[in-house]
Amino acid sequence: MENPKSKPAAATSTDAISSSYKKYEIRHRLPNPKIAALLVIDMQNYFSAMAEPIFPNILTTIRLCRAASIPVIFTRHAHASASDNPILNEWWNGDIILDGTHAAGLISDLDREDADEVIRKNTYSAFRNTRLEDCLKEKGVEEVIVTGVMTNICCETTAREAFVRGYRVFFSTDATATVDLELHEATLKNLAYGFAYLVDCKRLGEISGK
Repeated sequence: MENPKSKPAAATSTDAISSSYKKYEIRHRLPNPKIAALLVIDMQNYFSAMAEPIFPNILTTIRLCRAASIPVIFTRHAHASASDNPILNEWWNGDIILDGTHAAGLISDLDREDADEVIRKNTYSAFRNTRLEDCLKEKGVEEVIVTGVMTNICCETTAREAFVRGYRVFFSTDATATVDLELHEATLKNLAYGFAYLVDCKRLGEISGK
């Protein structure tokens, strides 16, 4: 994985978020709380520097979704060993997150409740070789709201796979982050074109009445 300690943390500013909507939004829609779930992707200690700038927006998004009775599902990227995904280990030169380490744990200040699902994954997509889809089906979910890190890797891959599996996808512009703004905005442009509706805290506030 891209080591956040070796790169500056980069989240979007308010101006950049507005700019992203103006440049990239093609379609406008709000999630339906009755059939939606919030996915909080990989907000782990390993990514804490990268996640810090968007942390208030993550908490706000979680709060807004809970107010609208939208279930919250967390993912956690971790490997049992270096051999459980050899290509990822090769790609990141051995810099992977090993399960059971501090780096693999969710950031402690997340607004996580005991009833919230936590899905462990060992690749970019939260669907691949996990019980995420079973969990969504159990909850009657037809729409997913994607937040977390990294915008252009695990968040984007999960959003794309959700779309091709038949879920309506909403992607947060202000509660996702990656290593630089150019990569962040490239994802927003791609997803808005073919895969996802763009949302932010202000728009999600419309469905919860906050």
